[in-house]
Amino acid sequence: MQITVEIPDEIAQRLDQTEGNLSRRLVEVIIADAYSNGQISTAEVRQILQLPSRLTVHAFLKRMGVYLNYDEAELEQDLQSLKEFRAQ
Repeated sequence: MQITVEIPDEIAQRLDQTEGNLSRRLVEVIIADAYSNGQISTAEVRQILQLPSRLTVHAFLKRMGVYLNYDEAELEQDLQSLKEFRAQ
């Protein structure tokens, strides 16, 4: 999907200079908000932003001021992964 956002040129130039790549920054804000509202998962954040690992997703969310949505199902999955790792 492609979305067009209209911002006055002088403001867009200032934002692009202070934040770098304005398009990327807008996508990051939208993705952080969607994650914060429970609309997408950390795996989807990683996929959309093409981040190399789960840890980089966590670092991104931290930078954006968004807390991890970590529920019991994810805890159980992590505990199972740990058990499997220890069994190796």
